[in-house]
Amino acid sequence: MSLTLDEAKLTAQTITTALPYIQRYKDKLIVIKYGGNAMTDPKLESSFAKDIVLLKTVGIHPVVVHGGGPQVDQLLGELGRESERIDGMRVTDKATMDVVEMVLGGGVNKSIVNLINKHGGKAIGLTGKDANLITAQKLIKTNESGEKIDLGFVGEVKSINKTVIDMLIASDFIPVIAPLGVDEEGNTYNINADLVAGKVAQFLNELKIDKKLIDELFMIIDNMSFSSNLIERKTLSLNGQIVQDADRLDAMGAWGIVRTLEYGWAKNRVFYDPNLPPLDYNSKEDYHSQKNNSTLNHFYEKLFLLKDLLNTTEGKRLGEKRDKIMHLFVSQIEKEYKETHL
Repeated sequence: MSLTLDEAKLTAQTITTALPYIQRYKDKLIVIKYGGNAMTDPKLESSFAKDIVLLKTVGIHPVVVHGGGPQVDQLLGELGRESERIDGMRVTDKATMDVVEMVLGGGVNKSIVNLINKHGGKAIGLTGKDANLITAQKLIKTNESGEKIDLGFVGEVKSINKTVIDMLIASDFIPVIAPLGVDEEGNTYNINADLVAGKVAQFLNELKIDKKLIDELFMIIDNMSFSSNLIERKTLSLNGQIVQDADRLDAMGAWGIVRTLEYGWAKNRVFYDPNLPPLDYNSKEDYHSQKNNSTLNHFYEKLFLLKDLLNTTEGKRLGEKRDKIMHLFVSQIEKEYKETHL
């Protein structure tokens, strides 16, 4: 397929911009966290797969660690089950663990593998149980009183069998890893995908990245989210501010509207009910445990607040535009609702 002059110029500009990074990271291992909320749009999925294949093609070695929370929620809903969340983590009993394993290790993992292969890659799907890739242990959490909270089969990474990753990379495969781990007794654990990707520290050390930079990376992961800043706004480095702005901008604008609608549908929430006012949250736990709420309230509870929480000049510029799009959408919905419910 031939390119137009403008398309050719854009392609050349993109390659020119990317070339220094390609040279810098050639033969390096890049671990990519692919969240479940990013798997809801075919265009985004296709773009993700193309980027992964491109990385491999130019000599960079991607390892994909994926989530799948919305997909698990959807199946649980279809089965008439609800799972409680504590501090953003799913309380996982044995029956819920079976569903989590089926969705993450089966449906989601194989879907990503198929998508990458469809775009010319050589992906292979794994869970942490395969070849003892991820050795896990039960995650122990405590409340403010110091009492232990039982999350069921929720785990944390104890170790990673790096030999498996090395073998797949050497064979020119793209590993796609579901965040499930197994302990010495054979128990399967559901592990937060960010925590699994956090074991990247082992890979980062191989790249001789300074420990200070690694510590900064984990600090950003732990403190960048909206819910982590509900009570007290965390102080982030410039790198952290840039990542945080990117995360918040991703939740705003036209695509932010689409993601909000899809999440509301997955949660079987009523779209708009003027008798359900927006909620105020006093903790991260409150934010993640909300139940009786409408989809439209999410704009007032979070999305309309993001513009004033952006850090960088460019982030604020983009946020201003995306905030206006969301306000126009919500105001039009409310206007038409009033017109039809007089």
